Amino acid sequence: MKSTKILFAAATLAAGALMLSACAGGTSGGSGEGSGDGGLVGVAMPTKSSERWIQDGNAVKEQLEEQGFTVDLQYAEDDIPTQVSQIENMITKGAKALIIASIDGTTLTSVLQEAADNDIPVIAYDRLIRDSENVDYYASFDNYKVGVQQATSLLAGLGLTDLEGTAAADAPAGPFNIELFAGSPDDNNATFFWDGAIDTLQPYIDEGVLDVKSGQTDFQQAATLRWDGETAQKRMENILTSTYSDGSTVNAVLSPYDGISRGIISALEGSGYTVGAEWPIISGQDAEIDSVKAIVAGEQYATIFKDTRNLAKVAVDMASALLNGEEPEVNNTEDYDNGVKVVPSYLLESQIVVSDNIQEVLVDSGYWTEEEING
Repeated sequence: MKSTKILFAAATLAAGALMLSACAGGTSGGSGEGSGDGGLVGVAMPTKSSERWIQDGNAVKEQLEEQGFTVDLQYAEDDIPTQVSQIENMITKGAKALIIASIDGTTLTSVLQEAADNDIPVIAYDRLIRDSENVDYYASFDNYKVGVQQATSLLAGLGLTDLEGTAAADAPAGPFNIELFAGSPDDNNATFFWDGAIDTLQPYIDEGVLDVKSGQTDFQQAATLRWDGETAQKRMENILTSTYSDGSTVNAVLSPYDGISRGIISALEGSGYTVGAEWPIISGQDAEIDSVKAIVAGEQYATIFKDTRNLAKVAVDMASALLNGEEPEVNNTEDYDNGVKVVPSYLLESQIVVSDNIQEVLVDSGYWTEEEING
């Protein structure tokens, strides 16, 4: 499902991304302003508690500066009022464009109206901003396909399909016990991941090959607020206590994000599971280094690689085009309705990573080094 030639070519362009940071004061967790003469661009990221968002922010900042823009990069530490205040400050400082990865995509309506009143274009970064007409473009991945890939990785780990989703000729009959986790209910992407995954798993559930033994099959039951690993760990512990105390075992866990996967792993270890033949197949997303190490160790079966360098390039190119009076390139004008309008979007492809292709996908592309993975 991935065009690796496109991925690696774009990755090469950005492989030198620097991990820049400087104190912005207060609780913002911001990294200050870079220098340039192309105008100020405000970049609002949700949190530094996730390795992924640090990489996103650094990649966007560096690539904007390479194009001559001044950058105000801020992190809100998952606090909605802080993010709103940061964006307001960017507008006050005279930002010519805003790139926003929202904490809660439904809470920015007023501040985005302020941006529109000042003729400031807004690019939603990876998370669709909802309920506002003042979102000009959206840069993300094909999030439904990401969900499909997460589910497919579970099926492959159980021997039911290969990583392309083709049914195995000698597929086991099951049944396999599976538990389901979803992302944060205030993140529009979470429902795309969920829908893609459930659409892929449902035929196997209907046929009895997979059994959600806890009975928790609804998105709201599976949702994990703020994508929090500790929240996921507690829920997994509760499921293991309430559902598997009869001596049965869980065979697979759908996890939409590496941080959630690590919480699930901790819960399993705390309940006496050990890596080996009986260890569950666990999915993930974002190829965070700790989870890549977990894949090497056999604790996590797979993750979904979404190259943040490529996403940063798309968002930066969108901002540059807008500020130069040009029309940004998009490849989807139908699927991302934010409740008020369909937002023109550019969607990138993603790739399943398992132990066998870590070298090819992550190391050869320069995303991680062998030393980082094995250190």
